[in-house]
Amino acid sequence: MYKIAALSFCFLLWLLLVAAQAQARQVPEVQNKVILQVDAREPYSQQLLKGYSYRTAFPDSAAAAKEALQLVYKLQQDAFLLASADSLYLHRDTLHVKLNTGQQFEWAQLRNGNLSEGILIESGFREKFYHNVPFKPSEYVKLQQRILAYAERNGYPFASVWLDSIQVKENKVTAALMVEKAFVVTYDSLAIVGDTKTQPKFLMHYLQLLPGQIYNQDQINASQRMLTQLPYIRSTRSPQVRFARDKAKVYYFLEDRQANQIDGVVGFLPDPARKDKLLITGEANLNIRNIQGTGKQLGLQWRRVNKGSVILNGEYLHPNLFGTPFEVGAKFSLLKQDSSFITIQPRLQLAYHTLKYGRVSVFTEWRNSRVLSSASTQSLQQLDLADARTNTYGFTYLWNNLDDFYFPKRGRLVELQLAAGNKKLLRNADLEKSFYDTLDIKTTQLSLGLRLENFLRVGKSSALLTRVRGEALLNNQIFLNDMYRLGGLNTLRGFDDYFFYASSYAVGTLEYRLFTAQDSFVLLFYDQGYYRSDLESTLVQDFPFGIGGGISFSTGVGIFQLVYSLGKSEQQPLSFKYSKIHFGITSKF
Repeated sequence: MYKIAALSFCFLLWLLLVAAQAQARQVPEVQNKVILQVDAREPYSQQLLKGYSYRTAFPDSAAAAKEALQLVYKLQQDAFLLASADSLYLHRDTLHVKLNTGQQFEWAQLRNGNLSEGILIESGFREKFYHNVPFKPSEYVKLQQRILAYAERNGYPFASVWLDSIQVKENKVTAALMVEKAFVVTYDSLAIVGDTKTQPKFLMHYLQLLPGQIYNQDQINASQRMLTQLPYIRSTRSPQVRFARDKAKVYYFLEDRQANQIDGVVGFLPDPARKDKLLITGEANLNIRNIQGTGKQLGLQWRRVNKGSVILNGEYLHPNLFGTPFEVGAKFSLLKQDSSFITIQPRLQLAYHTLKYGRVSVFTEWRNSRVLSSASTQSLQQLDLADARTNTYGFTYLWNNLDDFYFPKRGRLVELQLAAGNKKLLRNADLEKSFYDTLDIKTTQLSLGLRLENFLRVGKSSALLTRVRGEALLNNQIFLNDMYRLGGLNTLRGFDDYFFYASSYAVGTLEYRLFTAQDSFVLLFYDQGYYRSDLESTLVQDFPFGIGGGISFSTGVGIFQLVYSLGKSEQQPLSFKYSKIHFGITSKF
């Protein structure tokens, strides 16, 4: 019975489709009713018009007349300044236009009136560029804009540009280019309007708008972009500048965002030690941002990645060091890998925010890795583990123009890190002294890191994320406790946290996000990885990948997140038995 009902339903849809197509064929097509015919008064003008393209068929005479005026405008932009449509008359279905092009005007000479060397360099003006060439108004306007932009960047927002001593002989134009800078303008102060605790003093140093500093319009424009990099405030409208004679006061319209964070994530993984049992992992985060409106930040993170393995991270950022635009930061990282080793890694860094999306920082890092007493002597003898102390110095550059700190839909992010230092092996009491005779106690170690992200907005409520990130460790003696750790929600989904050991790796991500609200979305992702584990005795490399989906949405107590993923590698088959589930609530206040 259901087969007959389904067949009848399909037949009904077919009849409706046929009827719609028949009706569509009966709709009369709109025919062009008016023809545009352009005739030039001079013979050479008729030849000139052949180089211009324009429509000739229109539904009415008004549209045809508009096209004729557009043709006149094109001629004027090409230095035929006296071009005009002398007469327009409609005869039956044809609009006749009598066009007078006139002669093309040329620069006989445009000389420098009083432009300084700085203006000449920045605007690109040279007298030889304006000698016996067509006088095109659009090019002169662009020259004006370049000169005025230079003046606005150097404290002269009220400058003006004009042509002086103009002479026109036949179709040749001679003039002198003049600029009047008026008076120099400096910053007076910065004011914040809106419901925010952010202090003007902090914002003044962060945006580098200091009292007495020369006014710079580009700096005002860049400040709006720099505000998007701060996670704890939101700009409600563009900044305004109010001038009082030679002083400029900048007003920013801001409101606080809920950026302080307390959250926890619980994960369920198959327990390799107990069959058909689950291993509970967890993570807790505390981030306090914009402390007392000064931009200071404090962060703590605790994670239990598997049985006996714990991670503890801490970070503190202090902007406006001694009243300068520099930011000083301190980081601390501790990793205890079950009963094998423990690594402590503190870092000090100094950062500077540039005006165009950038952030440059230098850092020094001390890394101390010790093998635990319960680790097997065999692992030590096979050079899988070693006690070592590494001191490095590095450089990081971050370029970020994402449109939102938390939920970006458009923009790019580029991060590059380079570091170099010395690694020193520490003798282990469980091994004989002769064991180290064949090893280099002191070596030079290099590390490279790269992250590229691109968010492409798809329609009104979707975004496509493409990301590539990777790191490489360069040293002739690399041990297991030196290596990067790969796997988990933040690197390669579908695997346990810190599942892989890698001396170098790369992960490519393709992720689709469908936003149901400003702070809620559904996602589908594919992670493709490559890693290389280069030990003294073995070399392992693989191309693991992970697929899955998830959801993130706002609730009354915070943002709820759920991610389900599957992964495949040489060590793990693609099976629901090894699937990973991560969920948690991020509470912001």
